[in-house]
Amino acid sequence: MTRTTFATQQDHQSVASEWYVVDASEHVLGRMAVRIAEALMGKDKPLYTPHVSIGAGVVVVNAEKVLVTGNKKDGRVYTSWSGYTGGLHRRTLGERLEQSPERLIKDAVRRMLPKTRLGAAMVARLKVYRGAEHPHAAQQPKKLDIPR
Repeated sequence: MTRTTFATQQDHQSVASEWYVVDASEHVLGRMAVRIAEALMGKDKPLYTPHVSIGAGVVVVNAEKVLVTGNKKDGRVYTSWSGYTGGLHRRTLGERLEQSPERLIKDAVRRMLPKTRLGAAMVARLKVYRGAEHPHAAQQPKKLDIPR
């Protein structure tokens, strides 16, 4: 009988951390977020283990030009409540895209990650920028392959 084995902490330390760059102007929001979440979790690596963080860092540029299909810009409504009377805020996807496209992409990816301390560490490795410039050239990021 074969037993399922998990990679040890030493196996994970031998894997070099990678960085990827994604140009949001070329991709649809949801499809891009799924692929980024997989890279942050490390599910694209053969040594993936749920309880160890071996994912890559991801830099997203051109967040303001992210593509959205259909009539979601006007139809999709995001609701948040501060906890106080009169503190209910409703914004459409289009409004959020104008005000803070970085936050929109980060929230889309964050909601696809585990809701644990490990998930918080994964979100910390996600860097989103409005324009085409980013300060992570020292990490030598490679282009993340996202099918259309």
